[in-house]
Amino acid sequence: MQEELEPRVLGLDVGEKRIGAAISDALGITAQPLGVIDAESGIEKLKELIPKHEIGLIVVGHPLTLKGERGERARSVEEFARNLKTATGVPFTLVDERLSTKAAERIMREMGRKPSREKGRVDELAAVIILQSYLDGKATFKPKDSDEDV
Repeated sequence: MQEELEPRVLGLDVGEKRIGAAISDALGITAQPLGVIDAESGIEKLKELIPKHEIGLIVVGHPLTLKGERGERARSVEEFARNLKTATGVPFTLVDERLSTKAAERIMREMGRKPSREKGRVDELAAVIILQSYLDGKATFKPKDSDEDV
């Protein structure tokens, strides 16, 4: 019996300068780094990337404050996600990304690398962490198009 392959899931860590990207494996179990995209041309680059990788859902890191509130940065990311959905037709869901960058920096230091010298790699690892947290939890909740909650 063959396992049914799901559309791949794209994970994004949206920053002001760069967007870290990660992609799920064909079974939707693990997240792998996909690269870093310049934020200025982000939507255009993602419009090329999404069909190439057969993306069916986009998981966007939602930068809530440490108190769990929506600040200016969170609203900016929400707007980016809505614009990306409009441009691509692919639904998105927002995932709490609090401390994902700190976790990515810690991983890099454990690998003997300096996060301050490889900021793009930090963004890419943060996207992996965001996507993996979604994939790990997806068995407990049904993905939905969360742009209606924003």
